[in-house]
Amino acid sequence: MRKPMIAGNWKLFKTIEESVALLDELKPLVKDIKNVEIVVAPVFTSLSRVSDAVENSNISIAAQDCYWEEEGAFTGEVAPKLLINAGCSHVIIGHSERRQYFGETDSTVNKKVRAAINAGLVAIVCVGELLSERESNRTFQVIETQIIGALSGFNADDLKHIVIAYEPVWAIGTGKTASTEQAQEVHLYIRELIAKKFNPETSGAVRILYGGSVKPDNVKNLMEQPDIDGALVGGASLKAESFAAIAAFNV
Repeated sequence: MRKPMIAGNWKLFKTIEESVALLDELKPLVKDIKNVEIVVAPVFTSLSRVSDAVENSNISIAAQDCYWEEEGAFTGEVAPKLLINAGCSHVIIGHSERRQYFGETDSTVNKKVRAAINAGLVAIVCVGELLSERESNRTFQVIETQIIGALSGFNADDLKHIVIAYEPVWAIGTGKTASTEQAQEVHLYIRELIAKKFNPETSGAVRILYGGSVKPDNVKNLMEQPDIDGALVGGASLKAESFAAIAAFNV
């Protein structure tokens, strides 16, 4: 059985104090949730403090990005080992906003994922198509290119440390959500791609999350789909009550 993951991407929101306050509010709301991995991804400056704040709780910490080198003359970058030092167990890589605004490519995603899992982090690897790509019936082509590029050079054992997040770019922050049928269709396609590239056992074990305007009122239907193993949540993760309700989808 694949353990569901509910991950909150806080993006560029919340000061250190606001982040700690949000976690203090969230912890009692989710403390009794079993069999769901709960992850939050604050900004870099908050990581160390929020790591302290979630100690002895069932919440893990992710970073929103990393670099592929361990150290060196790379001003502004953060290496995976520094994320671990700050208390992270996970890192989000290749989010559509990183691709759209900061020049992330399938090649850089691949290097970052390799560095992250080599350091001992779980990599949450994002893929997804633009609205124009969906409307021109190129969704599967785009997803295949991104998956093959991100996982180039990896083996089945590496996939034990990787989570895939499918985020249709047209549904991020727009209030639009892919229908459960649309989401399941792409999740199944990703799983079949992984089976072809690696093997059926690896495909059956890898977790694939859905991201794109996930809310308390749509998470249950999404999670009922056979190939959807969790959610990468944006705006709804910035409020303890709504994020806790999403994490409690099966309660």
